[in-house]
Amino acid sequence: MGFAQLSITAIAEEYNLPVEEVFRYCQQMGIAYKNQDTCLALEDAKAVIQQILSQSHQPSGH
Repeated sequence: MGFAQLSITAIAEEYNLPVEEVFRYCQQMGIAYKNQDTCLALEDAKAVIQQILSQSHQPSGH
């Protein structure tokens, strides 16, 4: 399995999210990580990003 060289911090910064929110996505999908500097496998990084993008297109309910 390849690594995307994207850390949890980098993903959070790219999508203007708190690191804790990226942790939550990882936990929901069963993606293992040690801390915010963990580099995710390519497939895992893509899954997290897809989840972030799908959530950002959801109506906010306001």
